[in-house]
Amino acid sequence: MSSSQTTQSARPALVDAVPKDLFIGGSWQQATSGKTFDVLDPATGEVLCAVADASPEDGRRALDAAVAAQPAMAALSPRQRADILTRAFDLLHQRIDDLAALMTAEMGKPLAEARGEIVYAAEFLRHFAGEAVRIDGGFQVSPAGDARFLITKQPVGVALLITPWNFPMAMGTRKLGPAIAAGCASVIKPAPQTPLSMLALIDILREAGLPDGGVNLITCTDAGGVLEPMIRSGLARKLSFTGSTKVGRILLEQCAEKVLRTSMELGGNAPFLVFDDADLDEAVTGAVQAKMRNMGEACTAANRIYVQSGVIDEFGRRLAARMAELTVGPGTGDGVQVGPLIDAAALTKVTELVQDAVDRGASVLTGGVPLGGRGYFYPPTVLSGVPREARMSDEEIFGPVAPLTPFEDEDDAVALANDTEFGLVSYVFTNDLRRALRMAERIESGMVGLNQGVVSNPAAPFGGVKQSGLGREGGAIGIDEFLETKYIGIAMPK
Repeated sequence: MSSSQTTQSARPALVDAVPKDLFIGGSWQQATSGKTFDVLDPATGEVLCAVADASPEDGRRALDAAVAAQPAMAALSPRQRADILTRAFDLLHQRIDDLAALMTAEMGKPLAEARGEIVYAAEFLRHFAGEAVRIDGGFQVSPAGDARFLITKQPVGVALLITPWNFPMAMGTRKLGPAIAAGCASVIKPAPQTPLSMLALIDILREAGLPDGGVNLITCTDAGGVLEPMIRSGLARKLSFTGSTKVGRILLEQCAEKVLRTSMELGGNAPFLVFDDADLDEAVTGAVQAKMRNMGEACTAANRIYVQSGVIDEFGRRLAARMAELTVGPGTGDGVQVGPLIDAAALTKVTELVQDAVDRGASVLTGGVPLGGRGYFYPPTVLSGVPREARMSDEEIFGPVAPLTPFEDEDDAVALANDTEFGLVSYVFTNDLRRALRMAERIESGMVGLNQGVVSNPAAPFGGVKQSGLGREGGAIGIDEFLETKYIGIAMPK
């Protein structure tokens, strides 16, 4: 189906074609209870379909299937693992338009952005196909010369993978790519708001030749009830989670009992700093990218925009003009750049955060009022003079709202940027190279974008510090999260 043919009327056929059951041990199966839950279209609030609602019993069946498949996964040669990922990469590209339309139906993002996410998701498969054949080790002579040290890497074991709703395909490949490349069987649980993209991805991996039980999928509404027994069983050896810091803390406590390896990509509160020597047009473009990607529903979104006092008025005027030009509507609409928020709760939260900031003295430069009607739409919004006391200074907005606050000098900017428990990503716009490096070193975050509004790349290590998480995804070190290092000592008497 071409992109021009993928329209609102095509949605039911695309949705109907996707499996709706659990995927356990290589086959599609209904939930033991027979229960299902509804998936909604955020552009209308209407039901798209129903998918299986797993119970704790189903979770244990999926975990047992992964445990049974682990020896076969570990026995695959690096080239066999790479070939599976490469075939899946090709299949994603062959079906990009259908997969994008499916994503837009369940998540709401415009078709152009959805197609971009499929490309991005596929790149994780291609990247880790390369990493699969580059897993290395080492050999050395002991200091005393009486032994040899052989260092090798092996799969960590069965992995539990939990993905969020905002990037329903890419967050899956970012975890499944390294798990498969390392030889780990897994159980993956997508968010209940957007399970369809993951269901489609699992079917593609099956088609690409993944061994039965190599990846198992459960969809459910009671995540805690289903996952906690799986974690505490001790059968899994790894958990990778992307989601809120609140939930991440709970999972870390549960993982501690059996000492599971963990990767946590948690909340963000990204500062976006604009100095008075920056190219303002470039900074505005970067701010729109950092703020409006995925309607602002991203952990990497610019959440606090700090602009040096001498240029904040001009920056605010230009940013407001750019944001006001963006077209809002259903993601399938021609020329739409901003789709709906994910659900009614998200719309309520954004509305409350904006009202709180205005009540505390912020001024609205554009937007600021829900659009009303069907669906969960909020207009691109720019606020100026947002005080430190505003809730959005500490809470992730997860919506298309850009709050502006002035700063005076570098020390002021660093203090504002680091005044948060989070540390995922930060953005700095300046034409002074030395200042850029100083800021990158002083700001407490796992990633820094210098004069760019997008930092995510499958070939780069993604992750944060402080309460934004543990470990890294992507890059050359991303596969290490799924590998254990083993040392073998060999006696060599003189």
